Amino acid sequence: MNTEPQQPIRSGYAIFRPYVFQGPTPACYDETDYPVVFPTELEAQREIADNQLTRIQEFIDGHRDYDDAISTDEFVLPVDVWPDGRISIEDGRIFGKVE
Repeated sequence: MNTEPQQPIRSGYAIFRPYVFQGPTPACYDETDYPVVFPTELEAQREIADNQLTRIQEFIDGHRDYDDAISTDEFVLPVDVWPDGRISIEDGRIFGKVE
């Protein structure tokens, strides 16, 4: 019998991109290749905004074209974070380590 207490599932927010045949897919992964989870929706939104600012600066510096710099398809979804690092979204899909 396993006497170790189970870690609870926690809530968070992750950044996603839409893909035509796959639906929403995590856009950011950490150094362990698991989706990045933010504690609040605002922090995830700020990450998207920060990335947008970087792209705009790259346009200003001549390293990116205008349309690429101003467009983003990233969005934030609430997620459940499992003890093993996987995340799940409301529709039941689970995302884990990218391989």
